[in-house]
Amino acid sequence: MADSRYSPSARRRRLSALLRNMREERKLKIDSVNKKLGWSSGKLSRMERNEWKLPSVRDMKDLAEVYDLPDEMREALVSLARESRVRGWWVDFKDVLRGGLADFETGASMIRTFEALLIPGLFQTPDYAAAVLRGSRVLTDEDIDRKVAGRIKRQEILDNDDAPRVWAVVDEAALRKRVGGPDVMSAQIRHLAAMAERPNIDIQVLRDDQGSHAAMEGAFMILDFPDPADLPLVYIETATEDLYLEQPEAIQNYVSIFGHICSAAESPEASLRHLESLI
Repeated sequence: MADSRYSPSARRRRLSALLRNMREERKLKIDSVNKKLGWSSGKLSRMERNEWKLPSVRDMKDLAEVYDLPDEMREALVSLARESRVRGWWVDFKDVLRGGLADFETGASMIRTFEALLIPGLFQTPDYAAAVLRGSRVLTDEDIDRKVAGRIKRQEILDNDDAPRVWAVVDEAALRKRVGGPDVMSAQIRHLAAMAERPNIDIQVLRDDQGSHAAMEGAFMILDFPDPADLPLVYIETATEDLYLEQPEAIQNYVSIFGHICSAAESPEASLRHLESLI
């Protein structure tokens, strides 16, 4: 049975990497494996690139035969495939939750995030989230209500017994914008201050007087997972798509950027005092 910190998307990433490593260790070509199993020419390459939705247990058993895996490895491969097929709560919100971020957040042990213009989604109040969405001027009230419900549902991971460690750096510009008006913004900052007092949450404010800083190019999130086999992931949201960076060099660059902005920002204690002064 999967625990509450469980990410089918992370399992699929691990499964893809495992399949690629097993084939390369045996010095087999993708085309030869596809041919031996009677698969289409691009099937295995799509698996190894993590371009699948629901891995097939039958396919894993067939690959285990081709790779002549020992029993324990066969069982691990099949188990990963089964775990990768689990439906999470976010499936019910797939019409409003872009990409697989909610899935990855659910499985994360640590989330590091930087926001330049917005309060981080995991800390947004319903009224603030609705005001942000209303600002797009293209969504109906029904669409906004649905998106807000999905965003608030994401936040439930913070109340779990095994809640992830969240470390957020928020640019002061996000705190000065009166999103939804002074009452909405005051309630939002009060909520942010309450979140900052939780033992698993650190919030740092990057003050305006710091001038230019290492994250001037925009918001990003770094997700770490409890199992070492699940490598860290960098998430970047754009106006039209979600980007997931997995290359070690890219991840290290963003870890370095996050370290620099943490050094430039107020300490968590000073940040909390600043939030309370803004209320």
